Amino acid sequence: MPPKVRITREDIIKASIKIVRNMGAESLNARTVALLLGCSTQPIFSNFSSMDELRLAVVEGADLLCREYMKREAESGKFPVYKATGMAYIRFAKEEKELFKLLYMRDRTGEESYGVGITGEVEEMVKENTGLDGERARLFHFEIWAFVHGIATMFATDFLDIEWDLVSNMITDAYMGLKSRYGVE
Repeated sequence: MPPKVRITREDIIKASIKIVRNMGAESLNARTVALLLGCSTQPIFSNFSSMDELRLAVVEGADLLCREYMKREAESGKFPVYKATGMAYIRFAKEEKELFKLLYMRDRTGEESYGVGITGEVEEMVKENTGLDGERARLFHFEIWAFVHGIATMFATDFLDIEWDLVSNMITDAYMGLKSRYGVE
């Protein structure tokens, strides 16, 4: 008798990400995952207590992919790190439309709201680049992020497809305009 093929948690997450990437988050269910893996639904529910737990793992996996985009863009040295983060966010939206939608365009009812909060690392970048701190740094970042998110959303929904040089110039213009508005040299 041949040995049983073991389907791992990682296999299930990778298959689920592939499903979302190719068919959208609404297509993610135990049957589509099992079909892609060539197994029954049993391994899925042996590794995950529910589809909600699997969906959360897929969100975490997509978030990790987005962070990898940001890391690569920052390491490329093409842009200052703060700008590279925004450019990578937009690139992720353009190249991974469905994963972007899963992360940033889903109904957040019942989820923790982050408001205008920013991570310590991002706040340090804003402080370093602008000299702003506290609430002013958070608001500055929120305004830039809203602008970047708007461009990314237009790419993710195929509303817009413009050259990267123009995207870069738009982000620079918004950044410089906000610096002027906040009285930063």
